[in-house]
Amino acid sequence: MRIALAGAGAFGEKHLDGLKNIDGVEIVSIISRTGEQAAAVAAKYGAKHSSTELEDALARDDVDAVILCTPTQMHASQAIACMKAGKHVQVEIPLADSWADAQDVLRVQEETGKVCMVGHTRRFNPSHQFVHNRIKAGEFNVQQMDVQTYFFRRRNINAKGEPRSWTDHLLWHHAAHTVDLFAYQAGKIVKANAVEGPVHPELGIAMDMSIQLKSETGAICTLSLSFNNDGPLGTFFRYIGDTATYIARYDDLVNGKEEPIDVSKVAVSMNGIELQDREFVSAIREGRDPNSSVAKVFDCYRVLGELEQQLAQG
Repeated sequence: MRIALAGAGAFGEKHLDGLKNIDGVEIVSIISRTGEQAAAVAAKYGAKHSSTELEDALARDDVDAVILCTPTQMHASQAIACMKAGKHVQVEIPLADSWADAQDVLRVQEETGKVCMVGHTRRFNPSHQFVHNRIKAGEFNVQQMDVQTYFFRRRNINAKGEPRSWTDHLLWHHAAHTVDLFAYQAGKIVKANAVEGPVHPELGIAMDMSIQLKSETGAICTLSLSFNNDGPLGTFFRYIGDTATYIARYDDLVNGKEEPIDVSKVAVSMNGIELQDREFVSAIREGRDPNSSVAKVFDCYRVLGELEQQLAQG
C-alpha cells in the first residue's frame, strides 16, 4: 500500500508514526505548506517524494491512497480531487465545514467507488471500542453522555505551539467527534440544540459552545466546548448507562469510581490513530466500506449543519 500524506504538521506526524507499524505500507510522498518542511518530514519517514502541491502526489502512479491532514477548509475539495484522480482517501476530521460540501464528497465517493474514510478517531480508541463492544453484546446501554472538550487557544497555534495557517472551529471540528460518537454508541440523533458564547475579536470564531443531543433510543448527550479553558486540555467522555459508568480519556478508560479498566486486549494497538490507519489500509485491501467511511459518518454532518443554522439564527 503506497501512501501520500498531505499536511505534515503535528497531526500528520501522528499518522506517519502509526503507519510505520503497519505491514506492507510505504510512505511515498509528503505534501506540506513549505518545501522545507515537506522535505524534512519526507527524509525522516523515508518518503521518496516531497512537494508543496497535492496535485504532484495525485499525478504519481506509485501512489495508491492519500491521507489528508490539511486545514479544515480544504478537506472536502481535496478529498474530491483525490477520488477523481483514482486514489483512495482518508480525510482527517472534519469531512467538511458545511453540509453542502459533505454532500458533494459522498456523491463523488458513490460515483468513483473509491474508499473515502473520515478520521473519526473516537470510533477506534480502545476505550470507546470497549464500550461499543459491550453495547453490541447487549450488556450496556447509554442513558447519558457528558462530554467536555477543552483547549486554550486564544492565539492561533497548533498542538506543537507553532503558528497555524488556518483557524480551528469548535462546531465543525471538535463537536464532530462527539456528535458522531454519540450516534455510534446510542443511535441516530433526532434532536439537537446549541448555544455559543462571544466571538473572538481577532479569530472571528465563538470560543465557547454548549450542545445538547437526543438519540432515537432516548439517550441524551451534553457537550461543553471551549477554547478559553486554562486547565487540563483535551476531551473527556463520561458514559452513564443502565449497568455501569465509564470515563474515557482518549485511549484510556476508567469506571465511575476512577478504577482503571484494562483495554489493552481490545485491539492490536493502544493507539487510536494507528488503529484508524489500519482500518483504512485493510478496507482498501479487502475492497470494503471502512468503519467511519463517508457514508457511515454522513449523518453527523447533517446534525452539524442543523446546529450551524440554529446558531446563525441567534
